[in-house]
Amino acid sequence: MDKKVRVRFAPSPTGGLHLGGVRTALFNYLFARKNNGTFVLRVEDTDQNRFVEGAEEYIVDCLNWCGITPDESPSNPGNYGPYRQSERKPSYRKFAEQLISDGYAYYAFDTPDELDAKRKEIPNFQYGQTTRMQMRNSLTLTISEVEDLLAAKTPHVIRIKVPENEIVHFTDLIRGDVSFETSLVDDKVLLKADGMPTYHLAVVVDDKAMEITHAFRGEEWLPSAPTHILLWKYLGWEADMPQWAHLPLILKPDGHGKLSKRDGDRLGFPVYAMNWTDPTGSTTNGFKEMGFLPEAFVNMLALLGWNDGTDQELFSLKEMEEKFSIDRISKAGAKFDFEKAKWYNHEWIKQSSAESLHVPVKNELQKAEINVSDDAFLNTIIDLIKDRCTLLPDFVAQSGYFFASPKAYDVAAVKPKWTEEKAAFFNAYAENLSLTDAVSAEEAFKTLAAEKGFKPGELMLPFRIMLVGGKFGPGVFDIALLLGVEETKARIAKAIAAFNV
Repeated sequence: MDKKVRVRFAPSPTGGLHLGGVRTALFNYLFARKNNGTFVLRVEDTDQNRFVEGAEEYIVDCLNWCGITPDESPSNPGNYGPYRQSERKPSYRKFAEQLISDGYAYYAFDTPDELDAKRKEIPNFQYGQTTRMQMRNSLTLTISEVEDLLAAKTPHVIRIKVPENEIVHFTDLIRGDVSFETSLVDDKVLLKADGMPTYHLAVVVDDKAMEITHAFRGEEWLPSAPTHILLWKYLGWEADMPQWAHLPLILKPDGHGKLSKRDGDRLGFPVYAMNWTDPTGSTTNGFKEMGFLPEAFVNMLALLGWNDGTDQELFSLKEMEEKFSIDRISKAGAKFDFEKAKWYNHEWIKQSSAESLHVPVKNELQKAEINVSDDAFLNTIIDLIKDRCTLLPDFVAQSGYFFASPKAYDVAAVKPKWTEEKAAFFNAYAENLSLTDAVSAEEAFKTLAAEKGFKPGELMLPFRIMLVGGKFGPGVFDIALLLGVEETKARIAKAIAAFNV
């Protein structure tokens, strides 16, 4: 590659960050890292009607949580700013006017009412080659009429003049050769009546100004490609046009159509990276708050549409940086599978150290009003139970009994086979309880059971329920060892009273 690689993630600050958007950011990031390039965050805030306060900060927080922090951004500018499109407004009109002067664009003065009337008159109306000469624009008006309208500050837009009967083609890094007939492309608005550019003009002008070399974006933008390629050509920048890569869609679990927030709401899983609260106060859940580790979330996203050519499924971000290549991105859409997403999280929790899990687990416990005063004790517990946890909140259920005696017991699991003899066994066991290590504690338990005429299996479940309240948790003697002699005795006595009722 001759030029230094520069890629950009360019979201609009209009709402929550969909996992498809995060994956686009991730692939940009991985490509930049693999090629010793620069990853840019550019905020495309030109649609002032949809702008939402706080959305930009939310996007930055999501990227930081995922560990894919941009090299250049509004908060960390480089030499290619400003990094918000709203702050680049003056540059867009200059280029739109240049396109008009060169015959590649035109002023359109049609009012909303006139456009609505035309839509009623012509089914599936498109403003373009077959209709532009029926409209009120600088192609149908005289020069003096246009000048008078501009002088009177008459509201207008600037539209690209798409040529007739041409083929626009380009090489997509994922899809190969892609072609479009211009007869099927409408005259997109380039500059809106408020002077702000549309995406079509802004993305070209900004990619040129920021020297972007590769443009990764979702497959849904493929129909816009001919407009953008024509603009690169008409502005005289064809030699500087970035290489395109249109990423496959993330599909609904059934494979039919693009995954949406509505699908997540309907099926009970998040589609946003983090919780998003919209201006009405309604909160949409995110993967972070549901209890996903960022490593697992990013790993799962990368494998939705990419693999390294092997059967490996678990990748650290560093490994992905080293192994990422565009030619391993699939053309086909990837079905989202929430159970598989949870599998990734479970695997990452299992292989994570207690030290790395300490803060998120402690936060979950604090949310459940469980106070942790001994950090070393918590780390020991994390190592003991992490294999049993799929999401971070699972640590609460799996470890809460280490910090407080059970408030309730699964009495129904014990009561049918509970006898006075069993109560006597546990009283005797507690009386001579010694917990130097889990192995000797279990041996003493089994020895006493044999003396009293019980099989150890008859007593293990009641013992577990005495200590934790239910049929779950790691090895029961490991639990007793961590609780200590006095606490274990107290729980045995308390549970016997409950079972005898």
